[in-house]
Order: sequence, then C-alpha cells, then structure tokens
Amino acid sequence: MDQAFFNMLGVILVFAGFFIAFIAILLWIFRSVKGGGKVKGGGAVIIGPFPIVFGTDKESVRVLLLLSIALIAILLVFMAFSYFAFK
Repeated sequence: MDQAFFNMLGVILVFAGFFIAFIAILLWIFRSVKGGGKVKGGGAVIIGPFPIVFGTDKESVRVLLLLSIALIAILLVFMAFSYFAFK
C-alpha cells in the first residue's frame, strides 16, 4: 500500500473523531434544553502503557478503565505480532 493512502486515512480518522465529538456535544445540548436526564461521562488519557482515567461517577470510570486496559492489551499484542512478523 502507498504512503499517501495511510496519510489520507489518518486525516479522515482525525476529521471523523472531530465530527463525532461535535455531534455528541449537539446531542448533549439538545437533551439539556429538553430538561431530561443526567449527564454522565469521563475520559481517558493513555500515555504509553499507563491509562489516566477520570469521570463524573464510578460507573463511567470503571467502564473507561476496562476499555483502556483492553486497548493497551490489544496494542501490545499488535506490537508483538508486528515485531515477529516483520523481523
């Protein structure tokens, strides 16, 4: 595959992430205007193999921590596979 393909794929993924975040903010605004529901959320910053997780409630933090650990495990498996496959 060509390097230009991967460059374009990276740009498309960045724009898709911004688009999804924008839609989520709009949905959050519309829900709060209607006067319904509580807003719960959180985030995770992964620096190397160490996740830093924060959230508004325990359930959000628990889910994000599990997802972060799964993402790190997948990344480590992928890195080991690519190391041995392209050695």
